[in-house]
Amino acid sequence: MKKVTLALMLAGAASLAMADGAALFKKCAGCHGAKGEKKALGKSAVIGGMDVATLVEDLKGYKAGKTNKHGMGMMMKSQVASLSDADIQALAEYIHGLK
Repeated sequence: MKKVTLALMLAGAASLAMADGAALFKKCAGCHGAKGEKKALGKSAVIGGMDVATLVEDLKGYKAGKTNKHGMGMMMKSQVASLSDADIQALAEYIHGLK
């Protein structure tokens, strides 16, 4: 019984530590729309439903200061600066699921 309880506690702790794409996206929705359906500031691509790998690559590029799509590099760099790789992955997966 103790092993089962410990396993459940560890699983719960792991899920709390995992990044929450929906929560992270709240910061993005102001410009990109609730479902990623807007061109941010009339410039960006519509991101809702975009491929996960492309989103991860773009977000990491913005974070590193190496990506400047639609002239949004500096703004996006500040938006993603605090995201971990796990956050970026969770966010990309969440955005991919938006339709």
